[in-house]
Order: sequence, then structure tokens, then C-alpha cells
Amino acid sequence: MTGSATDQATGIDGRPPSVGRMFLDRVAASAGDEAYRRPVGDSWERMTWGQAGERVTALAAGLVALGIEPEQRVAILSSTRVDWVLADFAILCAGAATTTVYPTTNPEDVAYILSDSATRIAFAEDDAQVEKLRQQRDKLPDLAKVVTFDGTPDGDWVISLDDLAERGSELLAQNPSVVTDRVDATRPDCLATLIYTSGTTGRPKGVRLSHDCWVYEGVAVDETGLLTSDDVQYLWLPLSHSFGKVLLAAQLATGSSAAVDGRVDKIIDNLAVVAPTFMAAAPRIFEKVHGRVVTMAEDEGGARLKIFRWAMGVGHEVSALRLAGKEPGGLLKAKHAVADKLVFSKLRARFGGKLRFLVSGSAALSRDIALFFHAADILILEGYGLTETSAGTFVNRPEDYRFGTVGIPFPKTEVRIADDGEVLLRGPGVMQGYHNLPEQTAEALDADGWLHTGDIGEIEDGRFLRITDRKKDMIKTSGGKYVAPQVIEVLFKGECALASQIVVHGDGRNYCTALVTLDPDALASWAGHRSLTGDYAVLSQHADVQAEVGRAIETVNAKINRWETVKDFRILDHDLTIEAGELTPSLKVKRRVVEDKHRDLLDAMYSRG
Repeated sequence: MTGSATDQATGIDGRPPSVGRMFLDRVAASAGDEAYRRPVGDSWERMTWGQAGERVTALAAGLVALGIEPEQRVAILSSTRVDWVLADFAILCAGAATTTVYPTTNPEDVAYILSDSATRIAFAEDDAQVEKLRQQRDKLPDLAKVVTFDGTPDGDWVISLDDLAERGSELLAQNPSVVTDRVDATRPDCLATLIYTSGTTGRPKGVRLSHDCWVYEGVAVDETGLLTSDDVQYLWLPLSHSFGKVLLAAQLATGSSAAVDGRVDKIIDNLAVVAPTFMAAAPRIFEKVHGRVVTMAEDEGGARLKIFRWAMGVGHEVSALRLAGKEPGGLLKAKHAVADKLVFSKLRARFGGKLRFLVSGSAALSRDIALFFHAADILILEGYGLTETSAGTFVNRPEDYRFGTVGIPFPKTEVRIADDGEVLLRGPGVMQGYHNLPEQTAEALDADGWLHTGDIGEIEDGRFLRITDRKKDMIKTSGGKYVAPQVIEVLFKGECALASQIVVHGDGRNYCTALVTLDPDALASWAGHRSLTGDYAVLSQHADVQAEVGRAIETVNAKINRWETVKDFRILDHDLTIEAGELTPSLKVKRRVVEDKHRDLLDAMYSRG
């Protein structure tokens, strides 16, 4: 296959000036190679870079025909799919900027985001997304046209994707260079994307990311050597989130291909068919797989459970050796071969059998879960970044990693730890600022260009960054002791196979307590093998379930300081959801929302003291 983008440019210092130029360079260099796969019925349809280039060029010209000017905003309201990718590149090749909107966003917030961003055109996935815009049309005077992927055009305000492409083809027939002219006129500092952060309180803030931010991200990934043109990623992450967007930039730089399908319920089925070489995900996905594997083994019991536990013991021995730079030999090597055949190969088959590694980001990954997968010869590389840094700033490398850390910085990214432990970052991926919010921008970006991340961390051995918690989430007990809740929460998820979420509480209190939710699938399986009946709400309050969670809490308590221990807990009668406003679209817990919703439960745990 064709080489990486560094064959066309000269690395980070000689990177292309815009995403549009990066895209067109990739199309020219890899025209016949696979760019994307998308599900069509029960099969997957392949698209080459050349085909993607033709479609993007037509759509970009269509936007110009509709009157879009450089840096004007065009929104995308859609789940993750190839059409999202093509629309995004079309917007950028037209010199415009993408406003990303999660498909789960309610109509009122959609109206706020599109109004605040002064969005002129919106791509809407289907009739449900179009209806959100119709409901709020009186609040969107700047929105001139809606382009729908699968929805119903009305011949006026709403047109189809093919209609947009036809308008573009007509313009290209008259002016063949209209798109390349726009690309050539786009500077590195031109606005490329507005991503509205889903904060835990108040209105979301629009993060302004330039073309150079995304180009830098892609080229930086290329220079780390993480990916090559032979790699195939399975891309399901929300493209409205910076974590998903950075994967698109990396693909442009490396020439790798992507199987794109945002349906979360199809992940397991799709992995077996796509057989990717890597996949990025939030920790929750790995927690669910870990929980499912452990509970299935325990449910089977008997000889199968003994074999599973024996194999994991062998795997952990081998893992420890490999982390020390050694390989197993003799009897251990032979035992590992048996363990691999009986247990580990079956786990790897769930991911398609061709994985080189997985990438975890958007929240902290339990070291215990990372070690569990490593014991099965599945490497999870944890990384770190924020929307304000275009997602990627740190990542572990396949040949240089340390579990429990988020790795080492991307080339040209600087890190500093402030006196209070806050992580400060500076580099080409850092945002221009918050849209229409100069005061908040000044608070986040200091005069020297350092971004104040709000995360607390430390540098190990002068290289590896360890994130301990969010600055605003740190707990100070009434006794004056500081507690980092994230540390406790991550330990718990690695210990309790039934766990979905946990919120440790204790700020201003005399001890810590916790609210716990369970994974519905793991709970149902666990209960079924114990002849327990009832729905989630009933099972969550069963004495046996309470005891199982209590055991995990006690195990965690034994690993932490006395003042950090969780003295009491309550299991909620429902799991946390995005729709209820308890999770962000990137699956982070909105801690304050959960605490406020369940204040009575929390207060009850302190009534005795």
C-alpha cells in the first residue's frame, strides 16, 4: 500500500497548511487504496480514497454553490457513519468550519449551539434530526438550508445529500478549480471546528480548533509510529467528540483505513467481521468486556472456572515478565501456550483476532483492567487529551508503555505541573479559545500560551504522565483530609465485575460514601445463574447483590488510606444514562448532577454521625 503522509511532507515542521490540503494529498497519494468501509445490510461496502475524494469534492462545491463563505459554520447532527466523515471533509475543503452536534442533543440545546455558532447550513442524519431543526427554526434565522442523509427532502429548506452533490457537480463543470481554490486559500490558523463541550453545569462552551490543530494531531500520530497504511481501525466513537475527530486526522496522515459504524449495540458483532488491527474506545467498553468475561466464567463454575482462573494466573505471570522486559521460558512458556489455547485466544477472537493494540481515552482506565487484558495478550494503550487540545496530547506506545499512566507527550507538545498539581499543556494542538467567551478563554489560556487543564497529575521518571483526578472533583473532608475520588472509582471498577458507574462523595463530610450503578447485562447474567429473579430495580437491592458490591468496596478500602475509605454505599435502582443527563456523550459521569439528584440518599448515609 501507499506510504504515510510523511512521504509527501516533511513531518511536523513541514506539515500541510490545512485539513483540506491534507485530504487532497492523501487522495492523490492513495487513490486506489481502501479509505472506508460502511455497513450495507449484512455486508460491508468499501470506498477507496479516490472515490472519497470525488464525493467530498462534489459536496464541497455544493456548499459553495449554496453560498457558504470561508470560516462560516456548517453543522453536522448525526451518529457516526461514513456520510459524517465525507460531510466534514467537504466542509473543510470548502474553507468553512464544522459545528459538531451530538445526535442525542435535545432541540433546545441544538438551537443554542447553532445560534451561538451562527451556523448557516446543517447536515441532518434523518427525519428525527430534521424535526429538531424544524421545531427551533424561529430561533435559527441564520440557518439557510438543511442537507439530510436519510431524511425526507421538502424541495426547499431541506435537500438530500445527492442533491447537494448534484449542485456541486454543476458548479464544478463551470469552475473546475472552485474547491482547490478554497483549499489553497485556507490558512493554518483558519477555524476548522467548533466543538461544544458538554459541561456538567450551564451552557456548553464552543471550543475553537484551527486547521493546524487537526493537521498537527494527524502528523503527530504518524510520527509516533503507532499506525501504518496497513492498519484497519474500527471506528464507532462519536465524531462529534474530539476523540473521534482525531482518529480521522490520524487516518489522513497514515493512509490507514476505517470501518465506520456508530451503532454501539453492533460493536461485538462488527469486530468479528471487520477484524481490525486497532480500535479506540472509552474505558467503559473495556470494563464491560472485562465484566462480561469474568461473570461468564464464574457463572459456568466447576472445571471451566478452575481453568479460567488457572489461565489468568499464568497470564499474569507472563505479563509481569514481559513488563520487566523478559519472555517466559521452560515450563511457564508451555503452560502459557495451553492457557492461550484454552482461554486467551477465545477472548482475542471477540475482537476479530488481528488486533495489534487498543487505545483507551476520555476517562481513566483501571490499571487492573489493563493488566487483565495484557495477561491475555491484548495491549491497551491509554492516552490523554481534552477537547481544548484537539484530543491527543499523550499516549503510551506499543514499545514504550506504563500501565496506570497516559503515556508520553506527542512531539512538540510541552507539559508542566503547576505548584498545586494542575497539568498545564502547550503546543500546536491547543485551542484558539472559547467561542464568544473571552473571559473563560483568559481563565483557561495564560499569557504564555499554557492551557490550564483542570486535571491533577504528576510526571513519572520525567516521561510518563499520571492523571490522578479533576481539580474541581477533589474532596476535602470535614477533617481537612484531601481525597481523589477518581482513584477510588477506578479501583472499584477493576474489582467489581458487576459495576457500571460509581460516584464517591464526601466533600465537607466526615467520611466518604458512594453511589453505585450496575451493568444491566452483567447483573442479569449474574442473577440468572443464581436463580434470582426481577428487573434491574429489584435485583439491584437484593441482599446478594448488595453483598457482592460490599465485598468489592472492602477490597478497595484495603488498598487506600484510612481517611479515603468508603464507609457506606447505595446502589441506585437504575444505571446512569446520557438521555437522563447523568453522563456526557463521551460517557463521563456528571458528578454534580448525580449528587444533586440523589441528595436524600447521600444525606441518609450521614444521619448516623
